[in-house]
Amino acid sequence: MGERKQLRVGLLGLGTVGCGVIKLIEGHQQDLIMQTGYEIIIEKVLVQDLEKKRNCSIEPELLTDYPLEILNNPRIDVIIEVMGNVQPTFEYLMHALSTGKHIVTANKDLIAIHGAELLAEASRNQCDIFYEASVAGGIPIIRALVEGFASDRITKLVGIVNGTTNYILSKMSEEGAPFTEVLAKAQELGYAEADPRSDIEGLDAARKMAILSNLAFHMDVSIEDVEYKGITQVSKEDIKYSKQLGYEIKLLGIAKLNDQQLEVSVQPTMIHKKHPLAKVSGVYNAIYVYGEAVGETMFYGPGAGELPTATAIVSDLVTVVKNISLGVSGRGIVPPYQPKLLKTSAKKVSRYFLRLKVVDQLGVLAKLTQSFTDYQISLQEILQLQDVDTCRVQLILTTHFTSKEQLNNLLATLEQLEIVEKICSVYPIEGGELR
Repeated sequence: MGERKQLRVGLLGLGTVGCGVIKLIEGHQQDLIMQTGYEIIIEKVLVQDLEKKRNCSIEPELLTDYPLEILNNPRIDVIIEVMGNVQPTFEYLMHALSTGKHIVTANKDLIAIHGAELLAEASRNQCDIFYEASVAGGIPIIRALVEGFASDRITKLVGIVNGTTNYILSKMSEEGAPFTEVLAKAQELGYAEADPRSDIEGLDAARKMAILSNLAFHMDVSIEDVEYKGITQVSKEDIKYSKQLGYEIKLLGIAKLNDQQLEVSVQPTMIHKKHPLAKVSGVYNAIYVYGEAVGETMFYGPGAGELPTATAIVSDLVTVVKNISLGVSGRGIVPPYQPKLLKTSAKKVSRYFLRLKVVDQLGVLAKLTQSFTDYQISLQEILQLQDVDTCRVQLILTTHFTSKEQLNNLLATLEQLEIVEKICSVYPIEGGELR
């Protein structure tokens, strides 16, 4: 036998996920050799603090706090980026691609904002760039969209792609606890950051849906194309009444393509209890994919964590090595080729749940239903709840399918009616066809 081939890796970042990558590469070395024919060697690791105590064992001489020691190192074939942030990470990776280094990254923010530029630079230099770990941790959803559905046409994606918000909503549903109390518990357990705004305001999920929509529909979808709303206004009452009607509230990312027109959104959504996504609890993620040929499929698993995310990274690394061996690096990059046409509010159609607080007097329901009729919105269910202490009534209403434009016009009218004290909440309904 000749000398074993080696592939050398530069690692940018050595936090939780970076340590997971090192553990997997070192612990699975024999498997990696058998799969790729290469011995994988960690050549150098970029860190901020050379003296910091790590959760993994690594030789001190492999550490550096000087980026160019990795980016300009001719011995390094592949850069694995797990340092996070958009800047200076974007400049580091563009520099690495310009010198012919392949990239594996877990950075969803970077891909959502600069993905098109990175892919173009990779293509120019015949380099691979893979980012399976950027969405849904250990779930191989990106590979499935790119390869598994290559012969199909995807029409819809519905996903729980943020574990923090799914944990919060699950606990609110199971325990009847308020949002602020469950958020504090999530922070205590490490499921939520000290500053949780990116998660609870829906931005994290919106960035992931932009990435998935880009791949699923071959359009240049950016974060600006995603309409998103977080979970901060979801109340115990909303969850109680949704369960009473047979639904769970989840922060859902939804992307739909009809007549080559696209809509992408992230918002708290009521989903029927019989739908598989309604049963996804805790910090788990799940993505439902609708294909013209295959029908409905669901991908489920841990959305984050040291080893699930590291597994996705090392899986991408294996693909990079195989492509190098076959001499096909960079050929799998397919830039968006479909024109992007976003739906207007008149084309966005859904069912809706409304909770209203109205005065308790004769004829209120008739006046309200007339407003719905005026905007050609058909009601499916009405639940009336008396509040004897305030002489007010809560009305729970669900609609048949209507456009976002019709709904917005109705809400503007309801705001002006003296009989309506407050529009407490409005949620789209997904999976209502199962009722």
